[in-house]
Amino acid sequence: MLDGNYPGGDLLSEGEIAQTLQMSRTPVREAFLRLQAEGFLHLYPKRGALVVPVNPAEAQALLETRLALESFAIDKLAGQSTDALRTVGRELLEHPACHPAELPDATMHESDRAFHAHLVTAAGNPVVADLYNTLRDRQLRITATARTHETSRRATVAHQHTQVAEALRDGNPELAKTRLREHLAHTAQALGTAGSTFLTPMNEG
Repeated sequence: MLDGNYPGGDLLSEGEIAQTLQMSRTPVREAFLRLQAEGFLHLYPKRGALVVPVNPAEAQALLETRLALESFAIDKLAGQSTDALRTVGRELLEHPACHPAELPDATMHESDRAFHAHLVTAAGNPVVADLYNTLRDRQLRITATARTHETSRRATVAHQHTQVAEALRDGNPELAKTRLREHLAHTAQALGTAGSTFLTPMNEG
């Protein structure tokens, strides 16, 4: 579900999943119950488990939260020193998320998430970093739903990551936040949730 192999609307069977994973139905049933509690599945007795589609309002809220946390990280790095900002920018330019053509589809979504998590962690606030990491599964699923791994979007997403990293490397936090906002707004548009004024790119000048 996190990488898009089981998209929203799919009906899963305990037996089929157990057979695919070569295990008994008991752990699969337990996993289904946990996934239902976390909002990923809806169980129908004797019928199966429905993969709950990504809720547009939830997706928008998550992207807004990411923008707030990642913008905070940029501001905190800038407050430490321009060198700190530049160092993180250079590190991110070498990140696989800036070169997704080299990645198999199975790791594309995780690489995207790791790029942004690196930025947040680099700011040095463990509370913010822990909060950001709690969003991991939701981030992965939304990234998969936006289909950022597809050939038609890989180059665009990589370019957007590179723009964020270049602005950081050049010591320009305001431009980095603008590029970040544009990147997340692009994801919102792919999800059909582009109505958030919070995600609307602002003028750089």
